[in-house]
Amino acid sequence: MRAQMTEPDGLGRFEGKVHILPIRIYYEDTDLSGVVYHANYLRYMERGRTEFFRLAGITKMAMLEDAEPTAWTLRSASLDFFKPARLEDPLEVHTSCPLLSGARMHADQKIYSRGTLLAHGKVEACIMTLGGKPRRIPLAVREKLLPYLLETTA
Repeated sequence: MRAQMTEPDGLGRFEGKVHILPIRIYYEDTDLSGVVYHANYLRYMERGRTEFFRLAGITKMAMLEDAEPTAWTLRSASLDFFKPARLEDPLEVHTSCPLLSGARMHADQKIYSRGTLLAHGKVEACIMTLGGKPRRIPLAVREKLLPYLLETTA
């Protein structure tokens, strides 16, 4: 009897250590001029990180059933805009993880349309208890992220 292999249930693809998530711009994403509303770039980055995790084999963003429930949260986020995305534009959110420490994960995210860089964001995420106390990244999660990291520290 042969074991059945299943593919991770996530969107996008990895090219090396970079996850690429395709996104299409819909009318709801834009203002009256057809330009993407600035806050939506953060939403696209969130989707990119979520799908990065899924394809890396991490399916839970919150561990609510644990004895001490925890969840991923953002510690900081920055975003630089270069060119606007417009209605119907195809986008690609490129997500890489340049650093994973004991308690934090850094994500570098670039949003492109047709090969042109539109926005560049950096995010620092950590795991917190529901009461707001930081926790180390669980070993099982670290092990799934390690193949995609550019650099690690203890």
